[in-house]
Amino acid sequence: MFEPRTQNPALAAALIVVATAFIAATTLMAKALGSDAFGTAMNPLQISHGRYVFAFVVISMAVGIFRPQFTPVRWRMHATRTLMGWAGVSLMFASVAFIPLADATAISFLNPVFGMVLAIPLLKESVGPIRWSAAAIALVGAMILLRPTPDSFQPAALLALGAALALGFELIIIKRLAGREAPLQILWINNLLGVVISTVAVLFVWQAPTLTQWAILAGIGVFMAIAQACFVNAMARADASFVAPFSYGTLIFAALYDALFYKVIPDAVTVLGASIIVAGAVLLAVREAQLQKRKA
Repeated sequence: MFEPRTQNPALAAALIVVATAFIAATTLMAKALGSDAFGTAMNPLQISHGRYVFAFVVISMAVGIFRPQFTPVRWRMHATRTLMGWAGVSLMFASVAFIPLADATAISFLNPVFGMVLAIPLLKESVGPIRWSAAAIALVGAMILLRPTPDSFQPAALLALGAALALGFELIIIKRLAGREAPLQILWINNLLGVVISTVAVLFVWQAPTLTQWAILAGIGVFMAIAQACFVNAMARADASFVAPFSYGTLIFAALYDALFYKVIPDAVTVLGASIIVAGAVLLAVREAQLQKRKA
């Protein structure tokens, strides 16, 4: 059993900002591994495999230190959630090898919209006009980022769109798991199953990494574990409606890292599309918070 955390919105906001910095950093490192900057370009499946392996090691150490009391595990739900998460991560890592980090990150923010749409058939939820409006706003932003013209269309952006869809499906499973199992238990099982799934997939594309590539893979796993820990602790210290807007700091850090390391400055289309997606996602988060208060 986990003791309820003392509510501390300021600390929660700081933790989320730290988490977004680490999440954007993992995407930056995946982009580097997907190029030939440190040896032969690595397949996204191998990058996601490294992410799960090293994150599992870190989280296993945390489990060994804190020794949480595990409750009965819902293996089928965990397996489905992990499969969708692995697919989303792999598609995201594949997309950033070809398009700017800011574009891929912004498109990935469609995952709560897809989660809302999928909740209709899977969770039998009703969706009102405000939530549909929020989804429509976010989708308009995505269409702008996809640049659907013959001269500017980026096919790789569809990979980020696929990542958002997979992560939206993962959100549905997380909703079902929430409150039924301890957060650290969920993280540990998620990364354990992620190691199994990604290991099977990587067998078909494995190549021996260089020493530098091993170090970057380890960094991705460690950074992701830290980001997950920050996120879980932030959610325990403040309402989700307060925390959610701070998660969009990932977009700011992604654009900053792209500018510093790849000299890619977001153009007007990226800024416009990303702003519209964030506006739609924030509206959706606010509406979800209102609905939760009514249920309470």
